[in-house]
Amino acid sequence: MTETHDIVIVGGGNAGLCAAITAAETGARVLLLEGAPKAYRGGNSRHTRNFRCMHEGPLSVLEDSYGEDEYFNDLLKVTAGKTDETLARLVIRSSQECLPWMERQGVHFQPSLSGTLSLGRTNAFFLGGGKALVNAYYRTAQRLGVEVKYDAQVTHLALDGDQVSNLEYSSGAEQHQTSPKAIIVAAGGFQSNFDWLVRAWGPAAENFLIRGTPYNTGVVLKDLLDQGAVPVGDPTQC
Repeated sequence: MTETHDIVIVGGGNAGLCAAITAAETGARVLLLEGAPKAYRGGNSRHTRNFRCMHEGPLSVLEDSYGEDEYFNDLLKVTAGKTDETLARLVIRSSQECLPWMERQGVHFQPSLSGTLSLGRTNAFFLGGGKALVNAYYRTAQRLGVEVKYDAQVTHLALDGDQVSNLEYSSGAEQHQTSPKAIIVAAGGFQSNFDWLVRAWGPAAENFLIRGTPYNTGVVLKDLLDQGAVPVGDPTQC
């Protein structure tokens, strides 16, 4: 079955949903392919509870201020210096726009609980956790006309130079192919692919426990890498 869409989003977690909503707001015809069943949609985003946000003063549930340099220095502490500073600072500066945008999409926040972590200045917590976050995004996306397909397994992305010319996927017993104007790959990493984890971490990875989604197998990522896509970053940071 051949289909025509303006934009196809591969992956139904936070990144894919934000892309789908943004595209649909411009009037694009958007198809979002989520590899998980509906009950487990959202990737690892459904297992999150907050995000870190730069702000120059009190912002929604966030207290005081949390500037760019302080945020960047905190990031260096957890990455041991393995950080692309230009990209990191772009993300940090952009984060101050995220919270108001998320609220406009129906996401609700709550203040940080009091305790030893003292995150009320740095981290905005989702009311209802990650499942509430992705549910709000799905409601907004579908209200905007985004078509969502669950249990959609992308089998191949055909690269033509630096662009994807064709996408093939299965949905139920049907095979589909589509050649949209643009494809956005937001299919996650390979956190639940033990063969890949062992290659990155060694035999110890066989004892890893998958705390997040079991659907991040890296199939789409591997397909692109096998065709010559250039990897960025540390493969042990899946």
